[in-house]
Amino acid sequence: MDNTYVLNLSCQDRPGIVHAVSGFLFENGGNIEEAAQYNDHDTGLFFMRVQFGCAQLTVDELRQRLGDFGQTLSMSWSLHLLNEPVRTVIFVSKDGHCLNDLLFRWKSGLLPLDIRAIVSNHRDFYQLAASYNVPFHHVPITAATKAQAEARQLEIIRGEGAELVVLARYMQILSDNMCRELSGRAINIHHSFLPSFKGAKPYFQAHDRGVKLIGATAHYVTADLDEGPIIEQDVARVDHTDTVADLTALGRDTESMVLARAVKWHSEHRVLLNGHKTVVFK
Repeated sequence: MDNTYVLNLSCQDRPGIVHAVSGFLFENGGNIEEAAQYNDHDTGLFFMRVQFGCAQLTVDELRQRLGDFGQTLSMSWSLHLLNEPVRTVIFVSKDGHCLNDLLFRWKSGLLPLDIRAIVSNHRDFYQLAASYNVPFHHVPITAATKAQAEARQLEIIRGEGAELVVLARYMQILSDNMCRELSGRAINIHHSFLPSFKGAKPYFQAHDRGVKLIGATAHYVTADLDEGPIIEQDVARVDHTDTVADLTALGRDTESMVLARAVKWHSEHRVLLNGHKTVVFK
């Protein structure tokens, strides 16, 4: 597995792309183990994910040759070692269900992550972080201190070399500058009632309206609040017999599962951005 790579690419669709990519890998000693592709007829774009083994070249040599090859197809691409865990920082506030779920899955070997730190505007989960031997950073934030707090958060992210930031029920709105800094590498989770039932206690509002479906959405963070490219969603049915507590518990379970799937697919390099949408090669 030390010589197994994932190549993601996108470019304008044209005949012969798969042939060209497979030929390039063959010529450079690559053996394709898994491949998936998608042609977006609405935009004319082609997307591909290729998992391949290559013992003849180093990752730096492959990247150099891919740079030359990619120019011939005007191709956007990224190359990753499959067994290299993604360095991750998790943000959380006072709801810990998603954080707890991610930490358990990570320690159980179910997520290819290297969780480097937990950042929170509250102290509630410092003991949980310590139980997993993960550094915990308390960064309080108010309207008056938002700029300083985000500067500290970015310092932590950069210091840990984080490739992924997970907002695991982090109940603060990121500034436009922060969103730009984390573009394409920050995942958020929220209930799927939006744009309805905004603000505090959404499950109370949903129960009051007698909803029949509750759900969750995981998406990339952008400056447009809760409108970034969607990675994963799921729903669960409820009925008139369910209490607010039932809805809240089921909602938390759904949020945890949806976020875990989104983080897993991202860290396995299965998610490609397609404008304001995503292509997910599961």
